[in-house]
Amino acid sequence: MINIRPVSDLRNKYPEIEKLVLKKDEAVYLTKNGYGSMVVMSLEKYSKLISDLEYNEYIENALDEADKEAEAPNTKYLTHEEVFGSIRRKLNGEKI
Repeated sequence: MINIRPVSDLRNKYPEIEKLVLKKDEAVYLTKNGYGSMVVMSLEKYSKLISDLEYNEYIENALDEADKEAEAPNTKYLTHEEVFGSIRRKLNGEKI
């Protein structure tokens, strides 16, 4: 459930907000004059969020690189037989 509180609760009801953030691992959305102002969350939740974003960015960059390489005129494509034949030879201990 989303916790939306006025920003004044951060000052007036800090222990209550801290309990939600730390013990229940929930983010608390703070409003000022009826409009969204900020989000309070635990350091662990924030670290995971950043880590997930960095991982997604890494994947996105790798996919962009693969797309560029695939579009390059000198890119050599391997057939199904070439790829799996190579894998089978490696598994059987043959030199490639």
